[in-house]
Amino acid sequence: MRIAVLAGSALVALAVGVPAAPAVAVPAADAPAVAAKQALVIDSTGTVHFGKRETARVPVASLVKVMTAYVVLREAKLTEIVTVTAQDVRYAARGGAATAGLRAGERLTVRDLLYALMLPSGADAANALARTYGPGKPAFVAKMNGTARRMGLRDTLYTNADGMPTPRDGGYSTAADQALLARYALEIPAFRTVVGRETHRVAKTALHPAHTWRNTNKLLGRTPGIVGVKTGYTRKAGYCLLFAAQRDGREVIGVLLGDRDERRFATAERLLEYATGEVVLG
Repeated sequence: MRIAVLAGSALVALAVGVPAAPAVAVPAADAPAVAAKQALVIDSTGTVHFGKRETARVPVASLVKVMTAYVVLREAKLTEIVTVTAQDVRYAARGGAATAGLRAGERLTVRDLLYALMLPSGADAANALARTYGPGKPAFVAKMNGTARRMGLRDTLYTNADGMPTPRDGGYSTAADQALLARYALEIPAFRTVVGRETHRVAKTALHPAHTWRNTNKLLGRTPGIVGVKTGYTRKAGYCLLFAAQRDGREVIGVLLGDRDERRFATAERLLEYATGEVVLG
């Protein structure tokens, strides 16, 4: 197996979920080319396979929604009902964000809103959940930041629940912190189920219209062993991808920040091959 050379102990600590002092990983000579501005690949054995500016603080776009989902799952029951408001719908439309096509007045379970949040990356769903489980968005963002501190995400700050540019670019994080957050989130079975679903359909009822939400993570259904996790994009953050896969009895988690759209998925596949000792071309 080809393993990155480590400069310092922080990345080993990250891989086992223990915070430590900042450090960087130096990619091995045979590592695949990674054009993303920041990157990290770790696995559940504590091995760091690849690192590139993984401790640099940058906006992470809709990867913010991973923390949103995590906080909601700790606050709410999946069967609880949330009413979507006109404010939720306007918020997403006004900011030009991705939406789940929610309508004012419809009532959906937390479970369905998590699919709306994570598959099409709905800012309308993020607004509805944050507003409900703060209660109020400022209180919810405070919960996100409190959770980040307790997790040991030392280089992460959230300013909203969706990663949109207002206010302050949605905050900042690092590839290292996002990998650690993914490890925590994937321990929750409901989170793992949601982010691993390619399509989620909600049948029409008296409480809401029908919805069909498709996952923006193109690794699902095409890359062996993929279990999730989340895509993201803003102009400032570039194209981002947080991904995880089960390979050879290990869970491999990777982060690509500041990349291009299609390239991030191809790069993730090469990094997964590299991390599991398979032949990598190019």
